[in-house]
Amino acid sequence: MAFSYHSTIVRTHVDPLVAATGLAASGLFATYVVYEGPHGWSVAGGIAAEVLLKRDTVRCTKDGHTVERPWQGDPLAQVREFLDGLELDGWRAYGWTAFELAYAVAGRPVDNDVLLHLVVPRTEIRLSGHQAVLRGVDPAETARVEAALTALRPGPEIPDRPVTADIEAGAAAYREAIAGVVDRIRDGELQKAVVSRIVPVSSDVDLPASYLAGRRANTPARSYLLAMGDLQALGFSPETVVEVEPDRTVSSQPLAGTRALTGDPEQNRRLRERLLADPKELHEHAISVKVAVDELAGPCKPETVVVQEYMVIKERGSVQHLASKVVGRMPEDASPWDAFAAVFPAVTASGVPKHAAYDAIVASEPRERGLYAGTVMTVAQDGSMDAALALRSVFRRGGETWLQAGAGVVEHSVPDRELEETREKLKCVADRLVARGTGHGAVPVTASEKRLNV
Repeated sequence: MAFSYHSTIVRTHVDPLVAATGLAASGLFATYVVYEGPHGWSVAGGIAAEVLLKRDTVRCTKDGHTVERPWQGDPLAQVREFLDGLELDGWRAYGWTAFELAYAVAGRPVDNDVLLHLVVPRTEIRLSGHQAVLRGVDPAETARVEAALTALRPGPEIPDRPVTADIEAGAAAYREAIAGVVDRIRDGELQKAVVSRIVPVSSDVDLPASYLAGRRANTPARSYLLAMGDLQALGFSPETVVEVEPDRTVSSQPLAGTRALTGDPEQNRRLRERLLADPKELHEHAISVKVAVDELAGPCKPETVVVQEYMVIKERGSVQHLASKVVGRMPEDASPWDAFAAVFPAVTASGVPKHAAYDAIVASEPRERGLYAGTVMTVAQDGSMDAALALRSVFRRGGETWLQAGAGVVEHSVPDRELEETREKLKCVADRLVARGTGHGAVPVTASEKRLNV
């Protein structure tokens, strides 16, 4: 590739969350991904290279040239081949995968137009404290980003322009769907399926401002804000699907079992105790952990796979979960895509066994999921990967904005309780949406632009 990164360190006057949101709202990048990983925030802007996996073709762009060709067999092999062939030293790719990528890997028919979209950015900013490490392939673009970073200043609080999302939308149909899946389980077709419902949002939502407000109110494992093609999204992921370190250490963090978090510590304690004593929730979590162990035993050396944490409580915004962590180690010649293929999609967002759960999901949900229950991810030349489960999110595509939440259904599930669980999860995002504002003229000015003085 006829590019090379040049790095510089920039001092900032705002914290990393504000800096990342400000860059997203600045208009510098038509394509961007903000990703909060284990070591802070990153912003990927522009496109140096790109791979777009579609239903029937894979489209690859590098050196300014785009090639689109049909794919056959394993679609992830096409992605891996493209990334391994990049000649940009130190590359890191950012993007997302659709839930239905799993269908394509399994040879099932898919209706989605896009199954995976990754970009290697022209400009990458990694934020920690009041410092930004800025890498870019275009000195002029890098200078503009540096100027935008240094110009950011704390401003007034976000205007109070809340958006009301009707989290009761589709409640009756959802109860019926849960009852239908319980019947399938009792008939012996499967053990568990995660069934979701969609909540439309009719207001014009300011996504960067909503991300800023929502991240301040949430305690996610990962968070993200992206604009890629015709898809925009923000989210506060409660768990990772897979994490791969350069030394080939692999981990997965299944969460299953949920109760609300309230403003009352004593009520939270009582709800936590009920969660830890609920046979349905304990069963759902245990089978999810077993699947995670079995899946990691494939790409990892079997003797290295262990449950490092088991049924601890993790607080995630408006809810608390039962959480475990499964860890293993792959051989030195393994690829992070081997680990991804083994565990994707997350058992906590699909079901047990997965293929039977796919049938139940297709029968119970009105349309394909797309990014919901897929991943937002990074993967790098050094063999590392970090893939966040795309839940607790806002999605915008084709002029439509929506929320989506699901619940794990097992034999003893009660439709009203599963519906309540989706309400609890939706509140992580629904209560923090900010409407787009306008200035005195006709050109919209986002709330985040006002706050950050971009």
